Amino acid sequence: MQVIVLNGGSSSGKSSIARILQEILPGLWLTFGVDVFAEALPGRGDSPRSGLVLEPDGTVTVTPEFRAAEDIWYQGLAAMASAGALLILDEVLLTGGAGQRRLQQALRGLDVLWAGVHCDPDVAASREAGRPDRIAGMARSQALAVHAGVAYDVQVDTAVCAAGACAQQIAAAVAGR
Repeated sequence: MQVIVLNGGSSSGKSSIARILQEILPGLWLTFGVDVFAEALPGRGDSPRSGLVLEPDGTVTVTPEFRAAEDIWYQGLAAMASAGALLILDEVLLTGGAGQRRLQQALRGLDVLWAGVHCDPDVAASREAGRPDRIAGMARSQALAVHAGVAYDVQVDTAVCAAGACAQQIAAAVAGR
């Protein structure tokens, strides 16, 4: 296994799961997320030049310029994995299956485990309300949409299980490969 992709909406618990996976999986796993990519954009993703449009209702729209930069980001991650890095990618595939296909194209030839991180929209919205770095409505709008048309090797639900139990399920799927 070279890459684990955790896909879920905002405030679904992906980052917590990723940190736990880094501790329980054998080897040195590096975690990179869409938030890291957004932080590298102009204005940390808040500038119109970033290619991200964060609407007041939590909807996220991306421009062709953002997609081009995202493709480069994905190619860089794939190059790291090809060079031997073990990666956990904390993703929000805004376009569901189409986003998965873009990322699969970049990661072609690598051993990738796809993990769906589900969370009830009400639970995600409640978590979001407690986080000052989130736009209200983002978690609810993404909770189901990011999974539409995505094929997974393993799926976990952070509204039902704690992050540690979810990480154990994903680690078991990694071990079973």
